[in-house]
Amino acid sequence: MVSRRRVIQAAAALPALSFLAACGSSSEDSSRPLRVSAIPDQDPDVLTEREEAFAEYLAKKLERDVEYVAVPDYSASVAQLGTGDLDLVFYGGLTGVQARRQNPDVTIIGQRDIDEKFTSIFIASKDSGIEPVSEVAGLSAFAGKRFTFGSETSTSGRLMPSSFLAEAGVEEGDLAGEPGFSGSHDKTIELVQAGTYEGGAVNAQVWRSRLEEGTVDTEKVIAVFETPTFHDYHWILREEAEKDFGEGFAEKLKDALHSMHEDKDGKSVLELYKAGSIIDAKPEDYARIEEAAEKLDLLG
Repeated sequence: MVSRRRVIQAAAALPALSFLAACGSSSEDSSRPLRVSAIPDQDPDVLTEREEAFAEYLAKKLERDVEYVAVPDYSASVAQLGTGDLDLVFYGGLTGVQARRQNPDVTIIGQRDIDEKFTSIFIASKDSGIEPVSEVAGLSAFAGKRFTFGSETSTSGRLMPSSFLAEAGVEEGDLAGEPGFSGSHDKTIELVQAGTYEGGAVNAQVWRSRLEEGTVDTEKVIAVFETPTFHDYHWILREEAEKDFGEGFAEKLKDALHSMHEDKDGKSVLELYKAGSIIDAKPEDYARIEEAAEKLDLLG
């Protein structure tokens, strides 16, 4: 599958040489577009609108062309960061850990304010007989049920839900047959709503957005449990960025992202991310995710 690409150009009035000087010292690649991407965790149209708005904002702030590159799956986003085909990627917690395992010298640029206390929602079809619960232990109700996760390497759609199920005494092997992997949170909701699976786990942000949009049939699918919090999504910049875009580029990029909430255009982009601001993030924030991933053998 060929990745979708769109180059967002900086203001046309800027002379071409401004791109070369935008980030200090230059290298032979300093005038090429900054390539940004994100894991494909939801409806492609929604994702594209968000990421192209983000690319347009960065093009203005950094005074350089920014290219949005859509990737076919989570693993492609990790692989392409390593090969240098992507520069800045919005990862989930697990894919971010995987990317840093493979590329130890990358830089964490930040996380959304909502990501330091992120949650998943367990959902169930009305016909499953499963009722809402108030504690992790209540997730034992999913034992013996047909269950679907999102992507196999989704933090909020598979990794942490699997961890919470295990805490309730339900291993993936205790589900009815092999668990499903829908590929996205939106698809998980649709499959459970259709009755294809009796239960599933989704990103709480996507679930709430779908409820607000009125695209969830609450006569057919219900929320069962919202999990305890964990750190999730964050932006990672590849290690060669300073060489390609000039000394100090990582700090300039970080400043641009961390100040997005201070202007009207930035706030509009943040709304697409369902966030109020971008804040600091550090590797130790994802220790719990790394531990859970080790247990599921998802780190290679």
